[in-house]
Order: sequence, then C-alpha cells, then structure tokens
Amino acid sequence: MIEFQQHELSNGLKVFIHEDHSSKTAVFNLLYSVGSRNERPDKTGFAHLFEHLMFGGSKHIESFDEPLQAVGGENNAFTSTDITNYYITLPGNNLETAFWLESDRMMELSFNPKVLEVQRKVVVEEFKQRYLNQPYGDIWLKLRPLAYHVHPYQWATIGKEISHIEDATMEDVKDFFYQYYRPDNATLVVAGDVNEREVLRLANKWFGNIPRSESSIMSLPTEPRQEEARHLEAEADVPLSALYKAYHMPGRGSKGYYTADLLGDLLGRSKSSLLYQGLVKKEKLFNSLNAYITGSADPGLLMISGKVNEGVDLEQADKAVEALVDDLKTQLTDERIEKVKNQAESTLLYTEVEVLNRAMNIAYGAFLGDPNLVNTEIEMIQSVRKQDMVEAIPEILRKNNCSTLYYHAKQ
Repeated sequence: MIEFQQHELSNGLKVFIHEDHSSKTAVFNLLYSVGSRNERPDKTGFAHLFEHLMFGGSKHIESFDEPLQAVGGENNAFTSTDITNYYITLPGNNLETAFWLESDRMMELSFNPKVLEVQRKVVVEEFKQRYLNQPYGDIWLKLRPLAYHVHPYQWATIGKEISHIEDATMEDVKDFFYQYYRPDNATLVVAGDVNEREVLRLANKWFGNIPRSESSIMSLPTEPRQEEARHLEAEADVPLSALYKAYHMPGRGSKGYYTADLLGDLLGRSKSSLLYQGLVKKEKLFNSLNAYITGSADPGLLMISGKVNEGVDLEQADKAVEALVDDLKTQLTDERIEKVKNQAESTLLYTEVEVLNRAMNIAYGAFLGDPNLVNTEIEMIQSVRKQDMVEAIPEILRKNNCSTLYYHAKQ
C-alpha cells in the first residue's frame, strides 16, 4: 500500500504528499493536464514544444538548470497524448529550490523571442530526425489518422506537420500557456524524504498566489465506433517490410482497459506469446512480432506490429495474423491467463520500487480522477476473468475495428 495525503489549494492546485524517509532524496513531480489531444487541428505539436520552452527561462529566473544543479538536483520532462509531466529529484533538505523554480515558470515564462526560435529549431530538427529520416519513424504519422477520424489522437505528439511549429507565433505560445499552465490544471506530487506540514507550507508560499485560469478547457470529441476495416499501404527505404494492425479499445480507468491489455499480453508480450511462438518461431513469417497497447486516457489502440522476413508477402503475413487472432478464444487457458496477470503485476511492483515512479503514478491516477489507482491497479488486473476476455475478443479484435498498414520496403 502506497500511503499519501491529499490536499487542494484555494486556486485549484491538487497537492499529494507521499513520505518515504528510507532515503534522503525528495521528488517533486508536477503534471499538467495537457497533451497533444488538447491541441487545435491547425496548431499541433504545441504541448511538446512547451516541454522545451519551459526550460528556456521564466519571468524571474533566466536559467532553470543552474540553480537546481547547485543544490544537487536533476530534472526532466515528457509529453504524451494526454499529459505533460515535469519532475525534479534533489536532496530533501533543498526541497524549496524545486518549489521556487517550478512556481516561477508556472506564473509566467520569459516569453523571450530568442528562446522560442531556439526551441522551435530543436523541435523541428527532432521531427526530421526521429519521424522523417529514421527507418519506420513516420509510422504513427500514417497510422494515427487512419485509425482516428474525429478524436485528436489522430496526430502524433510531435504534431501533424512541421509547418505548425515553424509558423507558431509568440501570441500562439502565450495563448497556449495561459490556457493550460495554471494551478487548477495541474497536479503536484511531492514524495520521498519530505514532511507533510512543510510541503503544505511551501506549496501555499510558492503556488498559493498564482491565479486560476480564466480560460475554459475545450471538450474533446468522441471517436465513433469503427464499422469498416481500413487499409493503407506505404513504401520506404527500410530493411524489412512491416505490418501494423490497430484495434480500438477502452481507455484507462475502465475494467475493459485491463482486459484488452491482458489480451495484448497473451498475443505478443514476450517470446512465449502466441504471436511469437506461432509466426516467428514456428512458421518463420516474421523477423519480429509483438502486441501492445497505447495506454491512453481516452479509448486507445491495441497494436499488433512486426517486420516480416525477406521474401514473405505482407498480405500472406497479415492473413496469418488474422487467423491466429480468430483462434484466440481457443487459446484462453487458465494457465496462460494467470501467467500474463502475474507478469503485469510484477511489472507494476517493480516500477514502484523507485520513489519517482510512485510519485508519477499517483499524479497520473489523479489526472484520471482516481489517485488511489496506484493501490488498486493490481486488483483490477487480477479481477479480469476468462469470461471478460471471451466477451472482449469479438468486440475489440473484430476485422471491422481494425486499421491495417502495409509498410513495404523499397525493392
């Protein structure tokens, strides 16, 4: 059981405190409820751009890293489709430095045009290197708009296209900042060698006077049920042709999410999985083949992806995958189900060894509306029954719910 205390400041900032005095390290994790799903279709990539801009200096602090490093701290951040998460680790007796730094950049960035230009170039270069010039890098740029027609999951976190970042104005940047980077749209978790009373004092001292946002958070459209199989073919200079199959599945927080997750594990989590044993090891159609989920808050995707061996036709490989999926019900043995449940539980327990991961998990659960998810998730996994899987297979793994990409290697 991971114990924590929960508070909320008058400006809406949610504060969670998890004390663990087994080490002298403190963790300061600040999650903003903004990801690529909150962007406008004509201005994508902003959530990720802000992850970079937030390290470019705030109103009163020109450099974020230097004062933090001076007290033995480290920091980093990540952006997803749903959230942007900033975290700091530092000695517990220097915790106030984290409050000072993070509160100043929540209050107001420097909005220095030079910083915008520098970070714009960094993000554009990242777009080119990771998504356009890397083998298989553009997969999600092609697959997301195939699978999603309405929901903003239809573009990748990096953005829809480079021009959206290249054309971003300072006014665009300010509008995005003031809409989403406010206390009532944030969750703070302070964990490790900390004291509840002191954390609350520091939270009120440094964050208490930051006003709520006056902007409303836009509502997101619901992706309609997919009723037709979708297909796309592409060609690129890659070593091997690849197959990608995306099935819509429930979002985080629902029991259906864990059922779909376990089905994905049964299909392709490890070398003992059905896909690997049947189509990599036995039939030797694929060089690699796995299944996984996108893990998103709103309904996401259960993915099957793999690279075929030379000389194997993608249509042949696809038919073999579909045949195995069609036969999945007959493979639902109690032994297999128990194995993937235990694997999932072990993974969760392993991640919670680190205080930072515990802090992140509390924050993400709070974002989903259930901070205690960090303590109940294992129970939700173990509560999935064989019958739940039997009922989920024809709904999730049906052909009309699948978007398939044939990614051909140039001859």
